[in-house]
Amino acid sequence: MTSAPHSHLAGITAFVQAVDAGSFTGAAARIGLSKSAVAKNVARLEERIGVRLLERTTRRLGLTAEGRTYYESCLKIITELNGVESVLAAGRHEVNGLLRVSLPVSFGPRWIMPILLQVARRHPALRLDVSFTDRRVDLIDDGIDLVVRIGDPGDMASLAGRRIGSQNSLICGAPAYLDLRGRPMAVTDLPRHDCIVYARDGRALPWELQDAAGMPIAIRPTARHTVSHGEALRDTAIAGAGIAYLATWLVADDLNASRLEALSIRSGSEAPPIHVLWPHARGLPPKVRVVVDELVEHFLPVPPWDRQRN
Repeated sequence: MTSAPHSHLAGITAFVQAVDAGSFTGAAARIGLSKSAVAKNVARLEERIGVRLLERTTRRLGLTAEGRTYYESCLKIITELNGVESVLAAGRHEVNGLLRVSLPVSFGPRWIMPILLQVARRHPALRLDVSFTDRRVDLIDDGIDLVVRIGDPGDMASLAGRRIGSQNSLICGAPAYLDLRGRPMAVTDLPRHDCIVYARDGRALPWELQDAAGMPIAIRPTARHTVSHGEALRDTAIAGAGIAYLATWLVADDLNASRLEALSIRSGSEAPPIHVLWPHARGLPPKVRVVVDELVEHFLPVPPWDRQRN
């Protein structure tokens, strides 16, 4: 006789909770059943699929190899259901509630925050909680709904997202500095110049350039000045203190206004991607979807800083 669908779900729920809690007792407390009921549900599940899922000891439960594969599949099913429920609970696509967002320190205020404010003005029931950091945050543990990351997007098994651009960089300096010290034409010219270097966590980041043969090369120039904030790095270059390796999204306005001048030494590495990401387990509720759609429309196919450049 075929089991009823609700018994399948009961077994899956009991199994996942037992794994997460590490015991039938812990699972029972989580889902409001007796310890014996949880154990029976898991036993029926194992009997139904014909596979032993758990190794039972007197102290703790452990997963068999088959159990680990099944657990990961069950987790995907449960998180998918949770995502659907979150969308339905939002009520006919109404954009409301608290949206927690994490943004890069320099890129976020300049390019993302104005868009968030536009969305918030259109949807008065939406509230924003925005934090700024260049450190990696855990969206699940920290309760973040949306994050913008430059570079490696991280564990895409637990995240969903869209690529909205790339971070291209170039060496530039103030015209007054370049008139005085000359314009370096090749990597070999850089040691004769004052270099302003960006540092993160106390470590100077390399400049990704091309050598004379057009091959990618990463160099760590001797720093006259070291700055750990993007905006301050740009300001130091504008002040004529030296040359700096800067993202085009940061200096597009300054290049157009001739506050900075781009040098002919070309970048050599693939431009780091810029992603907007959200927890895959939570689906895409309306408050997240409206922001993602706005960012995609704003940044693709050509990001605004590239459209602004002469």
